Amino acid sequence: MKNIILTNDEIKFKTKRIAYQIYETFANEQEIVIAGISKSGYLFSQHIADELEQISDLKIIRCEVEINKLEPYKNIKTSLDSKEYQDKALVLVDDVLNSGATLMYAVKHFLDVPLKKIKTAVLVDRNHKNFPIKADFKGISLSTSLHEHIQVVFEDQNAHAYLS
Repeated sequence: MKNIILTNDEIKFKTKRIAYQIYETFANEQEIVIAGISKSGYLFSQHIADELEQISDLKIIRCEVEINKLEPYKNIKTSLDSKEYQDKALVLVDDVLNSGATLMYAVKHFLDVPLKKIKTAVLVDRNHKNFPIKADFKGISLSTSLHEHIQVVFEDQNAHAYLS
């Protein structure tokens, strides 16, 4: 059974709000890196980057982060060379914050080079963290049971998030 928790319009609204929050936080920067965790997190980061390009004059550098969500401590790869995000402001984006492991290890990966500032953004924060990480920007906070699963689907004109 699927329970829709976010509709296409709600995701658009939350994405735009997050983009404005990011712009407000990084307004003094010339450029920022928007790094999305592979698959849905990366798709969500693309929507945020698109909104930022419409509402600001910031130069947006897009980055995809490949991470094995079952073994997040192994072989993290990015679509950019580390020199391309060194000494820059960065926003790490994922679709759902579950235990915090994926975001924690991804943040650790980026800390191997000096950064000006790093923030995190998620569409859904489940409030079941095993790691001391928080979302600086979030679309919705949702307390669920550990047995429930949240899936975000990005389809043309039919993006949605559901609980199963």
